[in-house]
Amino acid sequence: MGVQMIRVSCPNQRLASEIADRAVETRLAACANIEGPVMSTYRWRGVVEQAWEFLLWLKAPRENFSALEALVTELHPYDVPGIVALDCHQVSAPYADWLKENTDIS
Repeated sequence: MGVQMIRVSCPNQRLASEIADRAVETRLAACANIEGPVMSTYRWRGVVEQAWEFLLWLKAPRENFSALEALVTELHPYDVPGIVALDCHQVSAPYADWLKENTDIS
């Protein structure tokens, strides 16, 4: 089982918490962390914009990415939510066991 950290930019803390709760309750992710607010600078429809956002980190098996992407897309108001998965090349054995024990692999 490969482990991923999936980062999602959210427009507010309420949405980040809602996605985190659903991801953990449905066992798609074993854990979620919320950071922020952070200032994001991005280009949208040809215009450079800035916005305060919250960063949601989901810790999950690599196999659950598609299901988590679908969950985020369902709940997220952005036309193009920022969903980025980073593979974890090394994870302690006890943590990997805990993660596997607390998720369902899709």
